[in-house]
Amino acid sequence: MRLALLGSGMIVRDLLEAVGDVSGLDVVAIQGRASSLARLEAIASEHGIPKVFTDLDDCLADPEIDTVYVGLPNDLHHGAARAALLAGKHVVCEKPFTSTLDELDELATLARERGLVLVEAITTIHHTAFKEIERRLPELGRIRLVECVYSQRSSRYDAFLAGDVHPAFDPARGGGALRDLGIYGIHLAVALLGAPSAVSYHPTVERGVDTSGVLVLGYADAQAVIVCAKDSHASSHATVQGDVATVEMAGAPNTCGPLAVTTRAGTTPVPLDLPAHRMTDEFREFVRIVAERDLEVRDRLLAHSRAVLETMQRAAASAGPGTGSTSR
Repeated sequence: MRLALLGSGMIVRDLLEAVGDVSGLDVVAIQGRASSLARLEAIASEHGIPKVFTDLDDCLADPEIDTVYVGLPNDLHHGAARAALLAGKHVVCEKPFTSTLDELDELATLARERGLVLVEAITTIHHTAFKEIERRLPELGRIRLVECVYSQRSSRYDAFLAGDVHPAFDPARGGGALRDLGIYGIHLAVALLGAPSAVSYHPTVERGVDTSGVLVLGYADAQAVIVCAKDSHASSHATVQGDVATVEMAGAPNTCGPLAVTTRAGTTPVPLDLPAHRMTDEFREFVRIVAERDLEVRDRLLAHSRAVLETMQRAAASAGPGTGSTSR
């Protein structure tokens, strides 16, 4: 995979810390706004990235690039991903994939028409710890409850309270706790239980955006409860409770920490060789998908991402103004 990075924010710099552990991944370019040129050049120098672009079209025209990573603010995902697909590039797009289902459907159609890979960059469902949870599901019996808590007081929260609204807190740009943190819990629940029959989101709204909230997903014989907060700290974790046993995951659902299984006999840690960086597992899989043109897995992942986005849209609509709800 010869990858171009779109953006120069925190998530792009985070990915660059994982690149060395992903065989077959070669970052060949970085692109951003002309006003960010100094930062782009500093990142390129630090990480040995040979090309820096400030024009997206020039970047996408480079024949040495076969895949683009969209690490831009949420509201820019669709436009950048669309341009990359039209230029014949595979696309790895940060979460949340797009703002609406129509946008996602358009991108999926373009990818299928052109035989290109299009995937959402979501650490949870590709992580070693989550794969182990999936493997152990039969041991748990009937799944009754999935709980996921991701509370992380944002480094930008104080600025937000003072009136400086970063895109991460701007509802017009896809900001808020549901899309930033809650999406990890939605991915986890939908991957384990499928699309929910009922969706209800109960946010705390400040300045028109959900800074925290509780999402309840209803199923025929199970429930999922997802807590997300950008305005407060708490111990983040996830549990999958069955009527025979429960698996518990320490840490936030994007980092997927150690696991333990609890039965009536007690709690037993699960031995796991966890990756050093949370993004390693997902990019190893993306490299494989692109190298093998594994379009069957691409389509399965796209269907999953669509179910997640539809759930998130239903959640936002259930809460009304303040969560960036859109009909499609």
